[in-house]
Amino acid sequence: MSHSSITEGTLLWSPTPETVANANLTQFMGWLREQFDLDFTTYDELWRWSVTALEAFWAAWWEYTGVVHARAYDMVLAERTMPGAQWFVGAKLNYAENILARRTDERPALLYQSETTSLTAISWQTLHDQTAKLAHALRNLGVQRGDRV
Repeated sequence: MSHSSITEGTLLWSPTPETVANANLTQFMGWLREQFDLDFTTYDELWRWSVTALEAFWAAWWEYTGVVHARAYDMVLAERTMPGAQWFVGAKLNYAENILARRTDERPALLYQSETTSLTAISWQTLHDQTAKLAHALRNLGVQRGDRV
């Protein structure tokens, strides 16, 4: 199909009902219904709530996704100013720990492609091993907890 044969408003693709039912967003909407009696039946309804009730949306997202943290946040959003908004004020977490906590052997950890390489998948085991090697090398260089690299 060429671009010239596409007319404005033409639906080019639609997910199957099974794909929709298994989508992460659908799962999140079901969780919101169970936990908070929030019944969103469309993406537009969820989006509208997410932009009108920012703090409630992001607090729910934090809980739903199971963010691993050493210290919970004191407030979701300090001020509604952009740029410069401060999210999850007071929280203490480790990004690498959160990424590695999602490990599953069914799916790759990372997919990457560059101008010179084909699409490459990195397994969770490879990511874990390479992360451990990097952490070991940084410790050998004298980097300690709390240092910024």
